Amino acid sequence: MNAQDGVEPFEGDDRQYSPTRLSGWLQEVNGPDRIRPEQHTRAQLADLSPRALLIYNDNRAVWHANIGPIDTPQLLDLHEELNEIVESNRQDGDKTKPAALLDAYPGLGKSTAVRAYGRKLFREKITLRGETAPSGDRRVPVIYIALSGNTQIRGLNAAICRFYGLPVTGDADTLAERAVDAVLSMRTAVFIIDDIHFLAGANTNSVRMSNQLKYLANVFPVTLVYVGVGVQQRGMLSEGFSGRKNELAQFGRRTTTLTLLPFQIDNEEGRQQWRVLLKTIEKKLILAEKYPGMLARDLSDYLYARSTGHFASLMALINRGCLRAIRSGHERLDKDLMDQVKNDVAAEESRKELEAAMRAGLLTSRPGQPPKPGRKTA
Repeated sequence: MNAQDGVEPFEGDDRQYSPTRLSGWLQEVNGPDRIRPEQHTRAQLADLSPRALLIYNDNRAVWHANIGPIDTPQLLDLHEELNEIVESNRQDGDKTKPAALLDAYPGLGKSTAVRAYGRKLFREKITLRGETAPSGDRRVPVIYIALSGNTQIRGLNAAICRFYGLPVTGDADTLAERAVDAVLSMRTAVFIIDDIHFLAGANTNSVRMSNQLKYLANVFPVTLVYVGVGVQQRGMLSEGFSGRKNELAQFGRRTTTLTLLPFQIDNEEGRQQWRVLLKTIEKKLILAEKYPGMLARDLSDYLYARSTGHFASLMALINRGCLRAIRSGHERLDKDLMDQVKNDVAAEESRKELEAAMRAGLLTSRPGQPPKPGRKTA
């Protein structure tokens, strides 16, 4: 009980966990769907007691911060490609399984998209094979780890052990043996390794980095799904070879590269996809003055210019806008309110050029309203 007012404290629905630990990953995989707050009118908001209003607004804040993942065409295509790679990897343990690499620009929702796939796959495997492995241990079909700057092989093996809750003492080989035992006993089939561009740091040569990834594939009988930024540009897939010598690069032969693209509005299909995305998000918002077309019609160009079509930038902007709309009592999103909201540096740097093109009629995000001819639109 709260000593000050004699009422039960309200903890809210904040979920604090790390998906790079088994306990946190299980919470992400198996956690219940959030309960959508009720849609209140202004009159209903006015009828709430001060504490009830605080609770309602707290529920709205955590709801808006956790919208998604949204089944965009990009996400659905990625999941289909990943599924094809993972589900075809039924090779015996003496064979190396081909890997997948999601290599794309920051701010496109790569990690969110791949973790969503991992959660879905985890649940499917549990439904198919049960929660308990033949060893008697918990079945853990998929694990997720994220690397930090200048990770070496020992650090990578330690991250895998840390996920399973195993000791992280010993050299790289000792850690690998410990992790392999966990993989086999818990029947892990897929490793999702995020921020792979941090492996051994930015200044390490591509040959060494590729060798470390080949080591992983040789030691662990799993499908490796890497997520990173600029991995191909670092030469990791070619292992330092060029020209005809590229065919000597084993890592490139064993790895299928995938990507995620930002939303494009240079054709009608892209503009339609952008409209559907905004309408989907709009339906999920809980604001008293929300109305049909608030995002998809009235803020379409504005939101594209401020996010440059990057999903993460868009969601951060809308989330912060909703928080400001609730705290200020405005209860809707419009240009005046959104102009007060800060967004990431990369999006803001590109904003002026996009807005200028839209004002000139050379670029539009609106379906059925093609831009002026005579100039490339994106």
